[in-house]
Amino acid sequence: MTIELSVSTDERLSVLDVTDRVAEALPADADGTATVFVPHTTAAVTVNEGESRLLGDIETGLSELVADEGWAHDRIDDNADAHLRATLVGPNVTVPVSDGDLAMGTWQSILFVECDGPRTRSLEVHVD
Repeated sequence: MTIELSVSTDERLSVLDVTDRVAEALPADADGTATVFVPHTTAAVTVNEGESRLLGDIETGLSELVADEGWAHDRIDDNADAHLRATLVGPNVTVPVSDGDLAMGTWQSILFVECDGPRTRSLEVHVD
């Protein structure tokens, strides 16, 4: 089963906690795994703590790791930095599901990382 969610962002680089949205989309009787996948090359998803200052730190860290400009791909569409940042984070996470609930650690959250916003993106949840 695949569930598609829509995620909108207001900034070029932003990190949003989407845990509650993913959890609400799960069928009540789901058991197994949920793979959360971003079908975009300039967005990503990860699992980490959803604390607001840490979300800002992730944004700052990605900005500092990858320069905004000076990349060969920028000659095509001026967003190589977004591709590189998304590559570092990755396009998917897999989370256990038990009785329709995400089986995550106390401080774990599912974080959507927009690297080329502002945009509205798709986020797919595949339940197996």
